[in-house]
Amino acid sequence: MINYSVVVPVFNEDKLIVASYQRLKAVMERTCANFELIFVNDGSTDRTAELLEMIASGDPSVRIVDFSRNFGHQIAISAGIDYASGQAVIVIDADLQDPPELILKMIEKWQQGFEVVYGRRIARKGETLFKKWTAAAFYRTLRASTDIDIPLDTGDFRLIDARVCRELKRIPEKNRFVRGLVSWVGFNQTAIDYVRDERLAGETKYPLKKMLKLSIDGLTSFSYKPLKLATYGGMLLSGAGFIYMLIALFLKLFTTSTVPGWTSLIVIQLLFGGFMLFVLGMIGEYIGRIYDETKDRPLYIVRETRGFNAVDHLRSVTSVKHG
Repeated sequence: MINYSVVVPVFNEDKLIVASYQRLKAVMERTCANFELIFVNDGSTDRTAELLEMIASGDPSVRIVDFSRNFGHQIAISAGIDYASGQAVIVIDADLQDPPELILKMIEKWQQGFEVVYGRRIARKGETLFKKWTAAAFYRTLRASTDIDIPLDTGDFRLIDARVCRELKRIPEKNRFVRGLVSWVGFNQTAIDYVRDERLAGETKYPLKKMLKLSIDGLTSFSYKPLKLATYGGMLLSGAGFIYMLIALFLKLFTTSTVPGWTSLIVIQLLFGGFMLFVLGMIGEYIGRIYDETKDRPLYIVRETRGFNAVDHLRSVTSVKHG
């Protein structure tokens, strides 16, 4: 029986993958329990796959899930959870910014009865002020926009009980925001505060473009308030336009003043035109996600696996489409 499954999504981490494996292995050996290290290779194009094969050949506790292409960080986490067989699943990135040693404290909390133990960042080393500010703004905007209690300043670094994982596998969403889904399913959750280290080598796998997509996925998956905001904004602008119309008519009929034509007209057109495009774009985001769900394609495609026995493989294949 496997006590702990450590899920590590990996994309182009050949500079850190060996060091990450060594630290995780050292930490998990201190638990004196059976464990497995599941590396999900998310379509890496560097030497990551080669190094993982080398690691797995010398360690029977290492398992590899190799995607056919890059499906994304959140999908890789979901695949790792699908293939995990431990009583508790720990999700951690391979970049070592989240300290593996904190896993031991998470296990202590789990043994006390908590079913989800997540890491909460109280400081972020090596990140720009822009990155820190935008991350803080996103989490607070998301919290204000949804009725789900999604903790502030948390990533995907967490321990999840097997019962929670079973519920996550039943959720069929394609545009996934895993930390939000974990909050949505409920159960007994708690936090452990820590300082996030700076990346030791390589480049971040969440540049601005991917951060924006993750933010949009989070907002559209757990809140329809942006649509309400568009409605309220439209009502406000319509009211302002009506008032402006009354003022213009009053000036025209009862005074000798003339309303400037081109300037006022162009300003109003640009204001309302820009707002309408913004609203259409927002609606398009929701419709696009509905379209993704209706296609019902598999969540991911696995090229091959290593280290799993036949029973594990059969169980995992049945969950690939998430419901």
